[in-house]
Amino acid sequence: MTIRTYALYGRSRHLLAWLLIILVALAGAASVGTFGRFSGNTIIFPGIGCYETYTAETSIRLGLAWVALFVFDLLIFTLTVYMICKTRGLLRLSLLTRRNVIDTIFHDGAMYFGAMALFNIPNILTYYTGSGMISGTLGAFTSCMSVTLISRLMLNLHKSIDTGIFSTLAPDNDDECLIIITTRVNVESANSSHHW
Repeated sequence: MTIRTYALYGRSRHLLAWLLIILVALAGAASVGTFGRFSGNTIIFPGIGCYETYTAETSIRLGLAWVALFVFDLLIFTLTVYMICKTRGLLRLSLLTRRNVIDTIFHDGAMYFGAMALFNIPNILTYYTGSGMISGTLGAFTSCMSVTLISRLMLNLHKSIDTGIFSTLAPDNDDECLIIITTRVNVESANSSHHW
């Protein structure tokens, strides 16, 4: 998402520097909360199956990493909405139509943020309000959904522009066509789209 925001702001090095500073600060805070000086005296009780049961103090420190991730997602979403409103105007802003790359970036960014908020907020709440056995149980699900949504976001962005991964139709044994994705770049298409 940082790379998309960087591209949306016209490859602004100033913005990239600030995003990296904020990212390092949030990652540092999450790391200190997770691996800091208190990690040596963390009490982890055996749980049921693969889950571990944390004390309330440990749960709060581990939840800090998820809060930092949510804050960074909120920052990226805010920057995206600001630039889209500045570029296109608030009245022309729509989640329903996707005519170009800018519309695709906004639509996918809004959907990603909404879905991740839907998954991340209950996950954070399990750390801060859940009992020892429930604390952190949604972490794996939230991580899997994040990876799935980012993959979908990149594929959807690829679909809206004419350069990148080259897709061809290949005949199957059952007289049906399969789409095969390769890593070749269509040079003629890349030259015609003025991205170089």
